[in-house]
Amino acid sequence: MSEHRLLLCFLFFLSFSQILLSSCFSFSNSTKICPHGQSLAILHLKKSFSIKKSHSRFCRFPSYPKTEHWKEGSDCCSWDGVSCDLVTGHVIELDLSCSWLSGTIHSNSTLFRFPHLQRLNLAFNNFNGSSVLDGFGRFSNLTHLNLSDSRFSGLISPEISHLSNLVSLDLSRNLGAEFAPHGVDSLVQNLTKLQKLHLYGISISSVFPNSLLNRSSLISLDLSYSGLHGRFPDNDIHLLKLELLDLSENSNLSGNFPRFRENNSLIDLYLQFTNFSGELPASIGNLKSLQTLDLLCCQFLGSIPASLENLTQITYLILDGNHFSGKIPNVFDNLRNLIFLYLSENNFSGQIPPSIGNLTNLYDLDFSRNQLEGAIPSLVNENGFSSLSFVSLGYNLFNGTIPSWLYTLPTLVELDLSHNKFIGHIGEFQFDSLEYIDLSMNELHGSIPTSIFELVNLSSLYLSSNNLSGVLETSKFEKLINLTVLDLSNNMLSLTMSVHSNSLLPNIRTLDLSHNNISGMFSWNVAKDTLSYLNLSYNFISGFEMLPWSSMRILDLHFNLLQGKLPTPTNSTYFFSVSHNKLSGEISPLICKASSMGVLDLSHNNLSGMLPHCLGNFSNDLSVLNLRRNKFHGIIPQTFLKGNSFKTLDFNNNQLEGLVPRSLIICKELEVLDLGNNKINDTFPHWLGALPKLQVLVLRSNHFHGQIGFSKIKSPFMSLRIIDLAYNDFEGDLPEIYLRSLKAIMNIDEGNMTRKYMGDDNYQDSMMVTIKGLEIEFVKILNTFTTFDFSSNKFQGVIPECIGNLNSLRGLNLSHNYLTGYIPLSFKNLKMLESLDLSSNKLSGRIPQELTSLTFLEVLNLSQNHLIGFIPQGNQFQTFGNDSYYGNPGLCGFPLSKRCTTDEIPYPSQEIEAKFESGFDWKITLMGYGCGLVIGLSLGCLIFVSGKPEWLLWIIDKNIHKKIVRNKRSTRGRGARIS
Repeated sequence: MSEHRLLLCFLFFLSFSQILLSSCFSFSNSTKICPHGQSLAILHLKKSFSIKKSHSRFCRFPSYPKTEHWKEGSDCCSWDGVSCDLVTGHVIELDLSCSWLSGTIHSNSTLFRFPHLQRLNLAFNNFNGSSVLDGFGRFSNLTHLNLSDSRFSGLISPEISHLSNLVSLDLSRNLGAEFAPHGVDSLVQNLTKLQKLHLYGISISSVFPNSLLNRSSLISLDLSYSGLHGRFPDNDIHLLKLELLDLSENSNLSGNFPRFRENNSLIDLYLQFTNFSGELPASIGNLKSLQTLDLLCCQFLGSIPASLENLTQITYLILDGNHFSGKIPNVFDNLRNLIFLYLSENNFSGQIPPSIGNLTNLYDLDFSRNQLEGAIPSLVNENGFSSLSFVSLGYNLFNGTIPSWLYTLPTLVELDLSHNKFIGHIGEFQFDSLEYIDLSMNELHGSIPTSIFELVNLSSLYLSSNNLSGVLETSKFEKLINLTVLDLSNNMLSLTMSVHSNSLLPNIRTLDLSHNNISGMFSWNVAKDTLSYLNLSYNFISGFEMLPWSSMRILDLHFNLLQGKLPTPTNSTYFFSVSHNKLSGEISPLICKASSMGVLDLSHNNLSGMLPHCLGNFSNDLSVLNLRRNKFHGIIPQTFLKGNSFKTLDFNNNQLEGLVPRSLIICKELEVLDLGNNKINDTFPHWLGALPKLQVLVLRSNHFHGQIGFSKIKSPFMSLRIIDLAYNDFEGDLPEIYLRSLKAIMNIDEGNMTRKYMGDDNYQDSMMVTIKGLEIEFVKILNTFTTFDFSSNKFQGVIPECIGNLNSLRGLNLSHNYLTGYIPLSFKNLKMLESLDLSSNKLSGRIPQELTSLTFLEVLNLSQNHLIGFIPQGNQFQTFGNDSYYGNPGLCGFPLSKRCTTDEIPYPSQEIEAKFESGFDWKITLMGYGCGLVIGLSLGCLIFVSGKPEWLLWIIDKNIHKKIVRNKRSTRGRGARIS
């Protein structure tokens, strides 16, 4: 029976197989192949492009030349990237994304000969600035169009808005493409089926199209970096299917945090780098499907709402760079999917909430640049931060010791605890995964732990500005072969160098050991081929065996004990400073081979000899040449390169002579010229007034002579704010034409200025300033500092009134000249003045009472003149001692012991007195005399005619009686006061 059933089954199977094979054969014969015309069009399209791999290098998927295997004579429907309708054979899809294509799409391109096309993807190619042409609007059946990241540019054809069947449109990252005005509005109104609209980087330059909020079909909307401006709608968003909303990088787009209904589907929300502001609403808790919230660098403020705990699906929470404040809420118990938590650069205060310890999936934790304080709690539970890779808590107010759990994280790659108040020793790290450690700017002490030298993956180590001590042996660095940055500066470390130390740290690029206790010869010639930054300043190093570093850019050796000849920097060096050492000998001309030199500081040494002629023209990049306080003689280099970059030339305190080089006139970028304390014999270099950026000019203590005279330049020295001509032989009147043009010392609005020091990150200018006879070194020059020193010359005549226009002046020294006349009343306008020295001249008259309004005045010296009268009282004048006035026998009153003879109202200013000595005042006197004569005669006639008017005589008698009584009292008072 069973055999019979098996036979029947076998016969049934054979008959069914025949039917099945017949059906398959019939279907195969009925399938259409690619029409010949479309096949030719595709091949022609292939020929219009070239193939280059680099044009698809940003593709997110594997890229390859899909057109490479398209062959004539084969069915185009089988070609890679081509799909056809199974019935008609018409091409309905072209996917040429990531195909290495390069070329231009013209209006007659065969691309537009596929009327049945439903999907077109040309993403991640290079179409050389082709436009999104009208032809793209002919694909009436198109549902998906992707032209992203393919270098389209120009105006996007409005015909694209006629593709009414479009479900997905992606034009992203074609940064040269743009819509016509209202083009996006038309697009949104016509494309009613849109589910995906991505226009990242396409210039829309309009307000947010409100009609988008009515497209209930929208699932993904990306309008980032598109020039949106204005205000985002405040009304609720009813797009229940919306999963992605990206409005980022539209800096002129403002609004409050978008409000979503409770039954929303939002997964990703990007608002970074916009102008959205206000507080986060409690309704943020409605975003229960949210996985990414990026608010980086917006203007949000206030505290974080507790409803944040409802975002149980969130993985990326990025709130950096806002104005959030208050305590970080303890809401992280429910946010266990968090991978990235960034709260840096806000105003959070208080302590780290303990619920952070429950984020067992956390990868990055960044609370840096806030005002968090206290000790870091023991956050790690039994599961630990098993995935934590990045911890940044720098720039806060944390104190106490570094918690032990930070040393035991098995996957930790970066640790930044810098700029806090941590104390104690650095602990031992248990795992070698660390690549970056920054513990700088704390109060840590003790030695560097041995475990740090076992971190074989370490690339950057910053331990600067602590209290670390001990002897550091170079042999300990043997395993740190990946280290590129080592900063141990501002500690108390010493260094011993092993025999094989030169082979250590083969990849180091930056080495900073400054401000330590390193002494003796420095023979650690580490990383000869890679080291580009070496800072050994502020140590006790006496010398080098050599400077072997071929890639050196910055070499800072200042403030050491270097002796012997000046070491010659390598040709690649940009910054070279050996200032404040004990180097001697001459400058070798070989230094001029360093053609990339930007800053050369040899100041404060014992260098001598003549300056190489090439110093002024060996590098177009040279911006600073500082040779101050050496023993150079001869002349200043006479040749400077045209188009040079000089900002600072400092030759102060040498023995240089001759003339000021006329070629300085081509140093158009020059800001500081210091020739002080030399033997230069020249007249005033008036031609320097043509330098548009010159701010500091120091010629003091030379042999300059003659009158400063006039200038042919229309507005000389427009930027000058510090000028020192002291201790020369200048004569004649003070140069009023120059004083009137010093615009940089007039009406400075410091409130709107960015206060900074002259120079840059690598070098800052310095200068000597004489105050009260003492030379004070300003190691930095603030850009608001102004001073004017013409002392110890032979200037004569009166002080020009126009000095009063320099109302931003902070220091004025005209002492030790032959100036005459009065102290100008216009000095009352010098409201910022801190130091005034007019001593040792021939000034006369009284001290203007108006000078008491100079409330910033700290130093005053009017000694050795011919001033008379009472000394003004009030404000800063109450703080000046006798030495401010000695040598003026005509002065009286506080603080001098000589008392004034009356308590009368202060005398009028000398300007008013001077007027009474002029002819104009005789006219006033004659006018008064004439009027008095007429009135007197009239009264006399009245008395004579009327007899004896009782009322007039009563008034006269009464006034005479009062005057007699007052004179008697005054006489008694004076008699009692005179000793």
